[in-house]
Amino acid sequence: MAVSTFKEDELGRRWDKCIADGVIKLGGGIAVGAISSLILFKRRSWPIILGSGFGIGLAYGHCERDIAAVLHSVSPKHASQKA
Repeated sequence: MAVSTFKEDELGRRWDKCIADGVIKLGGGIAVGAISSLILFKRRSWPIILGSGFGIGLAYGHCERDIAAVLHSVSPKHASQKA
């Protein structure tokens, strides 16, 4: 027997995953920007800002795709009625 899940529960799990993914990618972008700033760009601040922007952008793209998949999915009960 399949356990039915509510769309709201799945959406909540995806939001939690998106927030965690955003924090990780933001931290990674800041770290890569800081390292490149120290090694290559004579301690300028723009590589850190650019790296954090790339991290947030990647996280936003992944979250947008995940949330859209949940919002546009059809529950199994309604799929049989549409067919």
